[in-house]
Amino acid sequence: MSLYHLNVTLHVLAALLWLGGMFFLGVVGAPVLRKVEPPELRAQLFQQLGTAFRTAGWASIIVLLITGTLNLHYRSVLSWSVLGSGSFWATSYGTALAVKLIAVLLMVGISAVHDFRHGPRAGRLRPGSPEALRARRLAAWLARINALLGIILVFAAVRLARGG
Repeated sequence: MSLYHLNVTLHVLAALLWLGGMFFLGVVGAPVLRKVEPPELRAQLFQQLGTAFRTAGWASIIVLLITGTLNLHYRSVLSWSVLGSGSFWATSYGTALAVKLIAVLLMVGISAVHDFRHGPRAGRLRPGSPEALRARRLAAWLARINALLGIILVFAAVRLARGG
């Protein structure tokens, strides 16, 4: 197995963990936890799951950023002569890469806001209070936006894998 194939494998596995974890929490975890009573236990479980996933998620993001950069290097794209060329970005491959990079930047930014500001804030508020409900709704919307961006990112990644 070449270093390139090993790198791509690590990239895909990290993406599976990050995106798969987000989708699992949104589709399975959160709906199940919303039914847990009392609200204090529900809040505690959400906080524990969020904290555990935050660690795994950010480890995945770090691996994705490193392996993604290496993937560009292995594909001979990581040079100023390529990335600085308007003609490269006009190709279908360049466009797919641009979409993927924009999605990554937005997802990392939204993840940071969710994971380090709104998510922890929602967990500190008194469960069931109007302020806690607003904070949880905001955190949930940030997660939904990230999931949508994740779908866009996967679409762009598939296009890249197929040559643009």
